Amino acid sequence: MRKTVSIQKVLLLLACLITPFITGQVSAKSSGKVLVNSKCAACHAPTGDGGWARISESRRTPEGWDMTVARMSFAHGVKLTSDERSTIVKYLADTYGLSLEETKTHRYIIERTPGFIEHPENQLIADTCARCHSYARVALQRRTESDWRKLVHFHVGQFPAIEIQAGGRDRKWFEIATGDVSKALGELYGLESPSWNKWKMQNLVNVSGNWRLVGRKPGIGAFEGNATIKLIGDDRYSIDMVMRYADGVVETAKGTAFIYSGYEWRATIHQGEKKINQVMALNEAGNELAGRWFEADNDAIGGSMRAVRADGGELSSILSVEPSMVRTGTRAKLTINGVGLSGKIELGPDVKILRVISRSLNQVVVEVDVAKGVRSGYAKVQVGAARAARTLAYYQQIDYLKIVPEHPLARVGGGGGPIPKEPVQLEAIAYTVGPDGKQDTEDDVQLGAVLAKWSVDNLNEVAEELKDKEYAGNILKNGLFVPGVAGPNPERKYQTNNAGELKVTATVQDGSRILTAEVPLIVTVQRFNRPPIL
Repeated sequence: MRKTVSIQKVLLLLACLITPFITGQVSAKSSGKVLVNSKCAACHAPTGDGGWARISESRRTPEGWDMTVARMSFAHGVKLTSDERSTIVKYLADTYGLSLEETKTHRYIIERTPGFIEHPENQLIADTCARCHSYARVALQRRTESDWRKLVHFHVGQFPAIEIQAGGRDRKWFEIATGDVSKALGELYGLESPSWNKWKMQNLVNVSGNWRLVGRKPGIGAFEGNATIKLIGDDRYSIDMVMRYADGVVETAKGTAFIYSGYEWRATIHQGEKKINQVMALNEAGNELAGRWFEADNDAIGGSMRAVRADGGELSSILSVEPSMVRTGTRAKLTINGVGLSGKIELGPDVKILRVISRSLNQVVVEVDVAKGVRSGYAKVQVGAARAARTLAYYQQIDYLKIVPEHPLARVGGGGGPIPKEPVQLEAIAYTVGPDGKQDTEDDVQLGAVLAKWSVDNLNEVAEELKDKEYAGNILKNGLFVPGVAGPNPERKYQTNNAGELKVTATVQDGSRILTAEVPLIVTVQRFNRPPIL
């Protein structure tokens, strides 16, 4: 007989998943394996090879294991302290994790990239599984075919309406899910993986030391800086960061981080009054971190970050060039950020270096002249042995714009309720067409973010009738859209809430020319369940 989940258990699940970012202190008093034996082995039988039934038959990300451990608490009454939960997650992620190669195409979901549109590898799996959650949630797991099939049974037991919801009534969902879909999952996302076996053989890297970093804060601009990382426990580190922006603003941040599975960097830092999460990956050489940072209470507000080791003198790398775009026929001051920047400075045949203003191993500042009339393209930036592709673009004119994210979504909030508003940060990205003279083709040159004037309007006739523009929110000068408050609005037709369908327009002046771009913006209701992987 199928069993439904009680309201009490659902509420407990939400409590477990609302704030699951995995940076709690790992207890040094007891190992993860001992805890798994004492807390999990009552239900999961030993397999004879040091593992446990179901547990050893799957692999996943730290977030995936954290969701599993949380479910054991609400569904099966497993009592865990915060330290015990962190210790178990750390052990499981290290022992039954994923290799960096296995996560590369789906990191957007754990980095919580806003407005990302998925492109599933398997349409059958997408049609069956991605009706209720992201495809990436599936693709960031590895299981035996048998365990995938057991997962289907679990879904039906826990969510008995699954067979008839979200377009499932037109098919024999259970037969398909336990048959062709489980087989496809076992083949595409099976437990055994050469890349994971190889990754497990690597020596763990101590990332303590000085790091050079660059990144971007959408709506504000690019930054460069430094970080000091110190080992303070078992794969646990302290971080001190300094970030410098082009306008002279300097920000500092401090926090702690864990490394899971030998490469998964998860940090929580305090940057001014903001609590910031970092989700990044350490490369195989152990000398580069790359990923995304975002505000802890609003993952839509965040940006990219990349860091490389700055001590030891072994690495030579160019991280960024600012500004990243220069018009042909003009002079500009360029700042090249990186490490090990010794040797000859070269920017290609179309960018002439007039003088070196200053230089160090971490930064080179030069004055340049870009030839007039040359075709738009990317400069070949090189300092000694360090080379960087597509870090500096030169252009004759801006040909078109795109707004990112291309599918923005904001959520109402506040209004006395416990869930805050979820704004969305928009940016206008400039492009110039390539040699084929056509827009949106592979030879186009992406120039970067440009200042824009922002406006919003109703998206359609229904939005016009309901006056969505008036109630759904407003956009600030830097492209930050702030939605309205949550809850019924007595001033609106039907006393509906402040959700709505809007159209956002970015306007940019390039010389005497005016360019615009538009995207639809959906303002919707709060998200009450915020699992680590959507």
